[in-house]
Amino acid sequence: MIEARNISKSYITTKGKVTIFRDLSFSVPPGKNIAFIGRNGAGKSTMMRLIAGLDVPDKGKIITSGSISWPVGLSGGFQGSLTGRDNVKFVARVYGAEGSRMREILRYVEDFAEIGQYFDQPISTYSSGMRSRVAFGLSLAFDFDYYLIDEAMSTGDAHFRAKAQKAFKDRISTSKIIMVTHSMGQVRSMCDYVLLLRNGQVVPFEDVEEGIRMYQNEG
Repeated sequence: MIEARNISKSYITTKGKVTIFRDLSFSVPPGKNIAFIGRNGAGKSTMMRLIAGLDVPDKGKIITSGSISWPVGLSGGFQGSLTGRDNVKFVARVYGAEGSRMREILRYVEDFAEIGQYFDQPISTYSSGMRSRVAFGLSLAFDFDYYLIDEAMSTGDAHFRAKAQKAFKDRISTSKIIMVTHSMGQVRSMCDYVLLLRNGQVVPFEDVEEGIRMYQNEG
């Protein structure tokens, strides 16, 4: 279950204070693969950061049951002077992995990323796509109840996007996803509950097609 209770969130910009949410409340029943959709600036990525715990509301709180991943494909936390392998080792140690579990994680990420010898080169030498591949594999190397996906499957070539989507479809049997995307095809194929963000509010749809129609009919 995911529940937002009286969430308010604003940011200070060069143009003054911008309010994203004010006294926002909603809940999502358990066992659903969720898509947050809405126009640019509706607050989708802000909501993702709040759910992930990467940002905090001005007031109110997010209540979740089960473990939640960091945003899948997030590579901003990598240390550029370390190799891909050493970055993966660092994260794995933070999560308590050692011995055979550490070796399993390293093998999984190396195989999933498909970047060959670059896995043992400094991250600073990687292209953005290579970083995303390692970050994506690292996210999937751990078991979470919910995986947060913020446009992650829009990166990389067609082969990698297909591979990533299949990996998540395989995970859906045991875990759930929370997705932010502009691709309605991904919403249709991977989600069964839509939350439409508009005017600082959330409109829930159990009927995915109805939620998509409402989004597409917005001016």
